[in-house]
Amino acid sequence: MAQSTGRDTTAAGLDLNLLAALDVLLEEQSVRGAARRLHLSEPAMSRTLGRIRKALGDPVLVRAGRRMVPTPYALSVRAEVGAVVERARALFAAHGAEDLRSVERTFTVHGQDSVAALLGPRLVTRVQAEAPGLRLRFLGESHLDPPVLREGTADLEVGVIGASAPEVRTEPLREDRMLGVVRAGHPLLRGRLTARRFAGAAEHLTVSRRGRLHGPVDEALAERGLTRRVVATAASFPASLFLVRDTDLIGLVPGWSAPMTESLGLVTFPVPLELPPLRLAMAWHPRLDADPAHTWLRGCVRELMAA
Repeated sequence: MAQSTGRDTTAAGLDLNLLAALDVLLEEQSVRGAARRLHLSEPAMSRTLGRIRKALGDPVLVRAGRRMVPTPYALSVRAEVGAVVERARALFAAHGAEDLRSVERTFTVHGQDSVAALLGPRLVTRVQAEAPGLRLRFLGESHLDPPVLREGTADLEVGVIGASAPEVRTEPLREDRMLGVVRAGHPLLRGRLTARRFAGAAEHLTVSRRGRLHGPVDEALAERGLTRRVVATAASFPASLFLVRDTDLIGLVPGWSAPMTESLGLVTFPVPLELPPLRLAMAWHPRLDADPAHTWLRGCVRELMAA
């Protein structure tokens, strides 16, 4: 006889509302937050969590200090639970346009900090005007490359998309180029800018989430027999700008971040090298293809990035 796993896997008597509740609980990682999202009292939400625990034979959420964290089993099924709930939502919305003003969801947007800094304000304004029940969670990049779309940790990735799972959908948004950036009054801004002056006029700063001190600029300089001296690296472009502002370092920024550099009184200039273009795109998992709210979100990002 097969040994029981402790989980009731039969469909008889299964309350599918528990899946929706589980999805919200795993997203909020809080009984109070889930209760607020589902318009329930905290005691009612606690009872629902108890039913979920009994049905799955797993604690799902456990106390860790002042907060609750998902169990390994809960993490392993999180993406699958989200996918089932999203497919069900799309099924019921298929017979008519979903009323975005009545939708209550949280979407996680993954990308460089500059995505939150530059795209974030305009996207939040659009959400507040057209879909006030949506919440945006901007998730920054780490030095690792976890499959955030496949695992359901993120709903949309925006930026320069590297290697991803083969099933992930990717849509090009625009091409950009790297610009040099220095403080106002920097000596490099005086006189004709050549590759040799760019390399040797001052020390350099790189941006790398992995802390790398070498990149495409160094390869382009090497082709000309030139080198530069990199003395520091920052994990994100917004952080690097403050280093540039208060030193004589030469930094780099994507062209689309010009509003951010201008707000700090910095000066950008074309890099006198042949650098590969930055291909900005957005990516998502196919389980969200037909989701009306996610489709709307993608449309917003598409329009805002093209503006």
